[in-house]
Amino acid sequence: MTVQQQGTGASSDRAKHWHSIDWAGCYREVRRLQARIVKATQEGRCGKVKALQRLLTNSFSGKALAVRRVTENQGRRTPGVDGITWSTPKSKIKAVLSLKRRGYRPCPLRRIYIPKADGKKMRPLGIPCMIDRAQQALYLLALEPIAETMADPNSYGFRSARSTADAIEQCFTVLSQADSATWILEADIRSCFDEISHDWLIAHIPTDKAMLRGWSKAGYLHNRVLHVTEAGTPQGGIISPTLMNMTLDGLENMLRARYRRSKNNSPKVNIVRYADDFIITGVTKDVLVNEVRPTVEQFLAERGLSLSQEKTRVTHIDNGFDFLGMNVRKYGGKLLIKPAKANVQRFLRKLRETVKAGAMWRQGDLIRKLNPLLRGWANYHRHAVSKHIFNSVAHAVWQCLWRWARRRHPHKGTGWVRRRYFRSVGFRQWIFGTETGKTLGSGRKELLVLYDIAGTPIRRHRKIKADANPFDPKWESYFEERLGLAMMDSLKGRKQLIRLWLDQVRACPVCQQMITKSSGWRLYHMVRKIDGGKDTPGNLVVLHPGCHQIARALGLSVVKPAPSMGL
Repeated sequence: MTVQQQGTGASSDRAKHWHSIDWAGCYREVRRLQARIVKATQEGRCGKVKALQRLLTNSFSGKALAVRRVTENQGRRTPGVDGITWSTPKSKIKAVLSLKRRGYRPCPLRRIYIPKADGKKMRPLGIPCMIDRAQQALYLLALEPIAETMADPNSYGFRSARSTADAIEQCFTVLSQADSATWILEADIRSCFDEISHDWLIAHIPTDKAMLRGWSKAGYLHNRVLHVTEAGTPQGGIISPTLMNMTLDGLENMLRARYRRSKNNSPKVNIVRYADDFIITGVTKDVLVNEVRPTVEQFLAERGLSLSQEKTRVTHIDNGFDFLGMNVRKYGGKLLIKPAKANVQRFLRKLRETVKAGAMWRQGDLIRKLNPLLRGWANYHRHAVSKHIFNSVAHAVWQCLWRWARRRHPHKGTGWVRRRYFRSVGFRQWIFGTETGKTLGSGRKELLVLYDIAGTPIRRHRKIKADANPFDPKWESYFEERLGLAMMDSLKGRKQLIRLWLDQVRACPVCQQMITKSSGWRLYHMVRKIDGGKDTPGNLVVLHPGCHQIARALGLSVVKPAPSMGL
């Protein structure tokens, strides 16, 4: 068996086998360099930033992580125009050693089309070759810390540790008060990814210009015909979302500088952006139409972009607007955010198509197909005013499944069909479920039941702080706190927290005192995430809030207690 040689940085040391790579060391080295890039960016030291970027992109650790990313994601089996995929350990380690700047030339992308959300129009998708994906992933490791440091505060799409729930919560923040802005500009950028100016990208994106120019000008193959790309960044490229975000960064700061708040005159101009979808609030329609919109159009024109004339509109908050699958509207002066009607209808249509396709499936197979859909949709909307809609969806699903069951047995009565496909669990009746054939420890037979979407609890989302940066070491404690809250918000996470607490014999490893509900608790990474640590149970301990502050301030080395059961 080969052994990993020491050194994961930019030295000449190399692992001789894919499985012998010291992944913890790779993560630690890359995270350390990314933290230094953040610090140099904050200090305005452009030369230092370039030197650190060059060090990272030439490092064995960065190359190994880039190859690992493109060979472990969902598209790992989808080849580019060369038909090559890296599926064996030998091909992966060979790919790591082949990632070099000198002599590299990007290949054209393979163009395919996928349906948009409305199911009518098609969206172009460019699939790069594996070598191009790995190169983009490598240079993204060096670019992402800069993008996070320079990003607009209220930009939430395609960014680490941010989500649509944060964007929706920001909408509530800027629109919920009685004196909040009442007019909203719903902006839609026409073909954002396809229209970004190459000249602007090359002039303003702080990354290797030659590499960026090569990716931008690579072109694409469609029906064996090579097409030249004069603008845009391909949807499907690993680095494309970050390039798009950096193209639109600066819009919020420009609006803030132009429409500063004062006691006598407050235009109440705020922007909430998720990727290329954004809304801008204003105190009057005139401000948005005659002042804000021309300013935005000028900002976009400098980058080769423009607003869609058909989809961009100005709306009053009493009429409401749809944003990220939610409907935001005031009812009698009270702001309510609900799942959008079109989103609900699209989801029910997908469920009905799934049930129709499973006309001959076993009941257990149908439940296993529906449960991820129901749970995922419910988790997405559980932070909004969704209880009534969850009940409506549950009833629609029950009707669909009842018809499915009746069609399978047209000559059986309703009582027989009910006993065959529906169960009673506790106080709940008419539960669509079946026995799995397994027996639980209590002696009862295990039941596989449909996810109860109506029982999904509604919980308010805690929005991420606008300036939070996951690559900056000073935010480590903040993200540990958010991880603990996220774990408390799910059944699996709560079980994991209890397990950590019991493994520590319910005591804090720092002060050796009991951790109770009244004392409070905080999660602590023994190896900081900035140093390559993971959110795994083996790297987490539970401390008192005060002990957590002491451990972070003094840099204490916290040791995980040995299991009480022994080895």
